[in-house]
Amino acid sequence: MGTPWETLDESLREEVSASVERYAAARPMLERVAESMRTRIESLFDETENTPLFVVSRVKTVASFRDKASRMLVGEEGEEPALEFPNPVREIHDLVGVRVIVKLPHEIREAANLIKRRRSDFDCRSDREKDIGSVESGTYGYSSRHLILKTRGEEVVRDFQAKLGGDIRITGNFVFEVQIRTILSHAWSEIEHDIRFKNAEPRAWSPHIDRQFTATAAMLEAVEDQFSELHERFQTVTGFWDAEGEGAVPLTAERIQFIWQTLLPHVDRKSDDDWGWAAELLAAHDLSGTREFAALLQPNVITSVRAALDHRYSPGPDRLLDDVLLWHFGTHHIQATSGGDAHRADSLRRRLVQMDAYRAKQAADKPVPAPAAGSSASPAKPNDVQVEKAEAKVDAKADAKPDAKGAARSAGAKAEPQPTKGGSARS
Repeated sequence: MGTPWETLDESLREEVSASVERYAAARPMLERVAESMRTRIESLFDETENTPLFVVSRVKTVASFRDKASRMLVGEEGEEPALEFPNPVREIHDLVGVRVIVKLPHEIREAANLIKRRRSDFDCRSDREKDIGSVESGTYGYSSRHLILKTRGEEVVRDFQAKLGGDIRITGNFVFEVQIRTILSHAWSEIEHDIRFKNAEPRAWSPHIDRQFTATAAMLEAVEDQFSELHERFQTVTGFWDAEGEGAVPLTAERIQFIWQTLLPHVDRKSDDDWGWAAELLAAHDLSGTREFAALLQPNVITSVRAALDHRYSPGPDRLLDDVLLWHFGTHHIQATSGGDAHRADSLRRRLVQMDAYRAKQAADKPVPAPAAGSSASPAKPNDVQVEKAEAKVDAKADAKPDAKGAARSAGAKAEPQPTKGGSARS
């Protein structure tokens, strides 16, 4: 099976050849139109946060134009052969193509909406998804958003139309295509196009090559899904630190669950479990905001707590949160959450001893920098005044709340969690 030009009915060859000659003569002017459209589309993103990776343009080659202009309609047997595009210069809408390449799938929608809103620049005549492979068909391939746009009175288009001559009206209006796709889909389609359509020997194609392309498309789709999930998670976590936005959202059992499952998805539990006790533990330290809770769950703290206690079984959220609060607040956590339960108090003290021992070992193993030449400075020692002040602060806080287990705090200053220093588990 040959190309459309090779299989074109002889009665139509002269007509198509004339259109091809006309197109070839005007194509250099069309290059200017393409660059103008590329620049115009690219400038639309100047004042947006989500800018594309790049924007490129292309003009249909003479050979490609000839093949598309040679397409014939499939008619009934005995009917005269007819062209699909009787006036190809006017009716083929992808003579000029602009490609907008973005990072992630959700940016495709944002880019398309931005372009379509610029009605003063372009008239959007068509908007469709072009999927080579889809969920409905159970196949894989690349996906791309295709917009058909029409310019309004562009001077560069008038020059092109004047060059075409003939029956072409000089209006400055021109229809072109914008394709929006991700960088991974772009790479896949470029490689696939080169191998499939630019192959000099069509007989070299095989079902095995089709299968390999399908496999790579499936892998790329999975990678894009992971990148999208990672992006969404990062945006969510970033919001936790916004003191005037998401970071100020008050803690409820449901909010605690959401934050925990976002920051520590590997330490999860069934979604219908009760997070009420976790809320009580945080309330015992007057921790009532999203930002405060996120500050507790820093990765280095989680790693240190796990290393210090060497849990026999991987702890669930309640136990790990209990340990993290013990790490941050030391004896105050025992006083604030034991509530007269001697068994719980003893368990917390044993864990605190382990944490103290771990901190001491970490401090001992940490290399001490050598003093500068000529210096007689001795190794730094804990500041006794600072230690006494810290202990006095904890004692005062403990006296103010001797039994806070299970009670939400509605008054008093909020206590920011402070990691302990100098080998002491006390805050």
